Amino acid sequence: MLNIPIIRWGKPYESLEVDDVVHFATGEPIAKVSQANGGIIQRDMRKAKAARDALRQFSPDDLMDRLAKAADHYAEGTVPIGDGQQSPSEFAHQQSATTGLPEHMCLANMKKNSFVLKHMPDILDSLTRGLDLNILARGYGIESRGVVVSYQAQSPVLGAVLPSNSPGVHTLWLPAIALQLGLVLKPGPQEPWTPYRMMSAFVEAGIPPEVFSLYPGGAEAGAALLASCPRAMIFGGTATVEQYRGNPRVQAHGPGFSKILLGDDIVDDWEQYLDLIAESIYINAGRGCINCSGVWASRHTREIAQALAERLGPVEVLPPEDPNAGLAAFTVPGMAKAIWEMIETDLKEDGVTHMTAEYGDRLVEQERCAYLRPTIVHCSSSQAAIAKKEYMFPFATVVECPQEKMIAEIGYTLVGTAITNNEAWIDQLVDATNIDRLNIGPIPTTRLNWLQPHEGNLIDFLFRNRALQLSEERLEVLKRGE
Repeated sequence: MLNIPIIRWGKPYESLEVDDVVHFATGEPIAKVSQANGGIIQRDMRKAKAARDALRQFSPDDLMDRLAKAADHYAEGTVPIGDGQQSPSEFAHQQSATTGLPEHMCLANMKKNSFVLKHMPDILDSLTRGLDLNILARGYGIESRGVVVSYQAQSPVLGAVLPSNSPGVHTLWLPAIALQLGLVLKPGPQEPWTPYRMMSAFVEAGIPPEVFSLYPGGAEAGAALLASCPRAMIFGGTATVEQYRGNPRVQAHGPGFSKILLGDDIVDDWEQYLDLIAESIYINAGRGCINCSGVWASRHTREIAQALAERLGPVEVLPPEDPNAGLAAFTVPGMAKAIWEMIETDLKEDGVTHMTAEYGDRLVEQERCAYLRPTIVHCSSSQAAIAKKEYMFPFATVVECPQEKMIAEIGYTLVGTAITNNEAWIDQLVDATNIDRLNIGPIPTTRLNWLQPHEGNLIDFLFRNRALQLSEERLEVLKRGE
């Protein structure tokens, strides 16, 4: 069993308060994790500037080279974790054991993180729209048009309160090191593995350890991090997003309510898109904010729902080490049952039909955990309460709604896949401010292009574009590269 300490600017710190992290199915102890309190975080943040100063000793290109090396250490190496060592297979087993995700999904998420690290130059080129990263490093410079521009970092570090349910979200904070910002992370209670392994990989690749702080802990630790970091992100539910709405210091990531919209011009051929729809709902155990939670069309909705139910309804619970396992366990006692009771209440509404009912019980309770099997619901109206819901398992509603009302009725949508060739409707979709990430054509909601921003541009969040003018003499010095 591993003992995992708090990391305070690269130095391990063992707390008197320790949390036991256990296997979700067997109760076997996996690790003892030191717990941080708010006072430690607030004190440590007084030294945050030193983290940025340490990174500014390296050029952005040098840092990105080191991140590419870190990708190999993370995905393929055996690295120190706490008082032990961890191989990739041990990482996948431990992450699966504490989060409930099947092991093969844990390995797949490792590949995502490794890909982002290896392609950091391309990703940052896209996020900055081609801005020379040395301008961000210096704070000002001459862009391609020959104009002096200035970008001011709004924080010496990026903070993040991380979740336990979806390891793929870690790709959102990985660019911080290349931008010469330290990292202050609160790992999820069941998922300390990715932040600690990533930090070890960074250090193995030559990134100074003093630019990292990792604070496992409870709600107090998360609140202290958000209050102490001038720029931080948090992952949570709708209430979390609402709490931080309009707060420029916090980028809140919540439910995605991602959807597939079938246009009137193609909906008669809906069977051609059934594989795409099923993949969007089911892949990665339905745990991501980019998983499809709603399929909208003006007709054929009951047939679509029935076909999806036939495809996904029979999926059974398999052990996490089984390579065919497609469902993740709910490891928090009572959570799965509470979710299913909410769904059952909504199923009583007129015009709402549970299409997967004939394929057996959806709630599967085991001794120490529970599962929810894929659930497809048909809604004859977009006004049904369940049509606005999203859950952390393969769950989707198929909603009947006229095309001309869809954009207004779907509400906030993180990823919207619109399958249509109707140019007028495409123009309306492009203008729709309630759709964050828009796919036009048959593209699964879960298939991201890493060279495009996802739910907010990190550069816009971390840097302020401001006016800066230089004297003629100073401008000549800058042009000479001195």
